[in-house]
Amino acid sequence: MTGRLRSVPRTAWVALGLVVLLLLSIAVAVWPSTRSPRPEAAWSAPEARRSTSPVVPVDGTSCAANVAGMAGFTPVAALDLPAQGNWQAQAPAYAFDDTTAVAGGFDRVGYCLELTGPAGPQWVWTAMEPFTTDARRLGPPTRAGQIVQQRVNDVEVATNVKGLTTGTGLPGYLEMWPNSYGPDGTGQISGAVADRYDADDEIHPALAYGSFQVHLVGGTRPSPTPPQTVLAINGFTSPSGPLSLGIGSAPTGNPDWTLAGNAAEFSRRHLTIYARSSVLTLTRHPLDRQLFPRDAGNGAVVTVAGEVKDARVRAVQLKVTSGADGWEYSSPATDGRDFSFRYRITAALREYRFELRVLGDGVNRRVGLWEGVVAGDVYVIQGQSNALATMQQGSSAAEESPFIRSYGSPTDDPTLSSGRGWNYATGDLVRQPGSVGQWGIRMAHRIMDTYQVPVAVINGAEKSRPISHFQRVAARPDDPHTNYGRLRQRLTAAGVIGHVRAVLWYQGESDNDNVTAHVAGFTALLRDWHAEIGDRNTRYYVFQVRTSPCDNSTTGRLREAQRRMGDTLGVTVLSTNGLSGHDGCHYAWEQGYRELGDHTFAVVARDLYGGPSGGVAPPNPRSAAFTDARRSEVVVQLRSDDPLTVDPGVAGDFRIEGSPVTVVGVAYRPGGQLVLALSGPADGATGVSYLSHVGAGPWIVNAAGAGLLAFASLPIRAAP
Repeated sequence: MTGRLRSVPRTAWVALGLVVLLLLSIAVAVWPSTRSPRPEAAWSAPEARRSTSPVVPVDGTSCAANVAGMAGFTPVAALDLPAQGNWQAQAPAYAFDDTTAVAGGFDRVGYCLELTGPAGPQWVWTAMEPFTTDARRLGPPTRAGQIVQQRVNDVEVATNVKGLTTGTGLPGYLEMWPNSYGPDGTGQISGAVADRYDADDEIHPALAYGSFQVHLVGGTRPSPTPPQTVLAINGFTSPSGPLSLGIGSAPTGNPDWTLAGNAAEFSRRHLTIYARSSVLTLTRHPLDRQLFPRDAGNGAVVTVAGEVKDARVRAVQLKVTSGADGWEYSSPATDGRDFSFRYRITAALREYRFELRVLGDGVNRRVGLWEGVVAGDVYVIQGQSNALATMQQGSSAAEESPFIRSYGSPTDDPTLSSGRGWNYATGDLVRQPGSVGQWGIRMAHRIMDTYQVPVAVINGAEKSRPISHFQRVAARPDDPHTNYGRLRQRLTAAGVIGHVRAVLWYQGESDNDNVTAHVAGFTALLRDWHAEIGDRNTRYYVFQVRTSPCDNSTTGRLREAQRRMGDTLGVTVLSTNGLSGHDGCHYAWEQGYRELGDHTFAVVARDLYGGPSGGVAPPNPRSAAFTDARRSEVVVQLRSDDPLTVDPGVAGDFRIEGSPVTVVGVAYRPGGQLVLALSGPADGATGVSYLSHVGAGPWIVNAAGAGLLAFASLPIRAAP
C-alpha cells in the first residue's frame, strides 16, 4: 500500500490484543471444532494438506476468533472497503497503518476478508510466503508498475464459506495490479480458461479497473486440480464502477468475481492485512522455479544465507529434497550471527525443494520455502516478430514442459515489464510471463529431451522494429523504456547475465533492405552482447530473414550481408528457406516454426552438445564459375559436401546478373556442387543470385530440411 495512513497508538493495540485473547479463550471452550489445523511439526512433508469446508458454515465472523494459525501475526493495516473505489494513483483510505511494526522485515503475510451480505457473515483467512519486502506494498495496488502476478508457496486457508478448500501448505497464485485486464491469460495455470476471468488473466496497460486476488492452484503443470479463488477485491481503480468482491469462486459468471459489481450487496466489507515479523534476515536464497546456469561440473551451487536477529533462535536448519531423496543440514545460531548453507544441485530433469527453518524458544517455524529449483542451460532470443514467433496457425502446446523455464515478460510496456519471477515457458502466447515463441520452445524441448537437461529461454523480441530500436543506450543501459534495458534487467534479475549459452537473433524485415543501417546496428549490438550478456564461450546465431521487407523476396542486399556475417563477424548463420508454412512474413506451426526449431536445435546441438555435424549446416555457397567457354552452365560450389535435395521448379529462384539469360535447370552434383543450366550463353554476366520466394516450395534443402541460404551477386569466375 502507498500513501499516508492513520496510525493507531500502541496502547490501543495492547487493549485490542487482550480482547482478542479473551475471545480466543472463549472460542476454544465453546467451539473447539472451528480451530484451524494444528501447527506443523518440525519438518513438514512436501505434500500439501487439503480439506473441503463443511456444508454448515463455521460459527463466527472474525478470523481472529476462529484461526489459531494467526498467532504471531501483526495487523499492519485495515481497510473498510467502499462500494466504489476510484483509487487510481492514490492510496485507499486505510483505517489504520502499523506497517512500522514490521519495518525490520517479515517472513509471512496474511489477509482476513470479512463480508456480510445475502449469505450472512462470511470470512476467510489466508496466509502465504511474502511476495514483497515492503509492508507498504501489501494492500491493493493503485499505482503504475505495482504488479504481482506469480505463484506463492505454503498457502494457508481457513474460512466459513462452504466449498472453498482449506488447509496449509497449499500452492497459490496471486493476481494483484491496478490495471485493466482480459480473460486470455498467461498459460501458467492449469485449468484456467480464456473465455472467463479466473485465476489466470492477461494484464492490459490502462490503469482503469484493478485486481487484488488470491487463488489456489495445482502444484504442477499440467495439474488435475482446478484453480479456485480464495478472495477477490476488484474494480478499485475504476473511475465509475462499483467494487466486485467475493470469497471462494463465484458460483456463476466469472470465477474470480470480476465485473460482479456486487459491493453494495454487503453491509460489511472489511480487509485486514497482517505480517509476521521475521527472526532472521535473508541475504541470499533461490527463487521459486529458478533455473541456475550449470557450470563445467554439470551442476550449480545454491546458497541460502542470512543473519539471525532474534535472540530466541538457537539453530537454523536447511532441508533439501528432490523426489524421494532428502538432505538435512543444521547450523547453531545466536543473535547477530551470520549463517550460510551451500548446496550443489545436479543439472538433470529433477527439481529441488529448499526449506529453511529456525529452532528455539517459541520460534520453531519455517521461514523460507523455495520449490522447483533446477540447474540447466540458458538461451536468449532477440529480434522482431519472427523471434517472438507467436501462434499464427497451429499450437506448440505439446512442447511445454516443467523443465523449460523463462523469466519475466517480453512485454514492450515499461510499466508491465516490472513483473519479475520465474515462469514455465509457453510458445503460443505473446508478451506474457513465460512467452518464448514457438520455435524457441521447440528448440528448448529438443535440447531438454535429447540431453536430459532443463532449459531457460529469455525472449526479448518486439514486433515490427528496425535494428535501431534494439541498441544499447550507454548512459542508461538498464532503462526500462528501451528494449535493451528491459532485456538486460530481466537477465540480471534472473541471475543469468554473463552465463548465456547462446543468443539467437532473428530481425531485418523492418529494415527494408537497408544493408548499411542493418550491418552497423548489428555490429554494435553484437559488441555489447559480447561485453555484458555472454561470456567467452557464448555462441551467437543469426537467422537470415526470408524477406526484407515482408512479402518482398526480390530484394537481396540485406540477406546477402547477413549471409556474410558468418565470415565478417564470427556468428553462425541459420536459414529460413525450406519452410513452406510461410504467409509472406510469418510462419504456421507445421512446416514453419516447428521445423525452424528443429533446424536450430540441430546446429546448437552440433556446436554446444557434441551432436551430429553431417547434414546440419544450411547450404551456403563459397564460389561460382562457368564450366565452359560458352558460358552456358554455372557451378555453385558450396561450403559443405552434404547431399542436397533439389525440388523441380527451383530454377525460377535463380537469376544471372548482367545477362538476360535465365536458369532453366538445377541439379546437385556430389562434392557439394549445384549445377545451373542456362537458357543460353551468359555474355556480360557479372554474378549469380538466389533470392528464394515467399510461401511454399520448391526448395533446395539438406538432410535436416534446412534450405539453401539466399545470396546476391555471387561473382562468376571464367571457365578453367
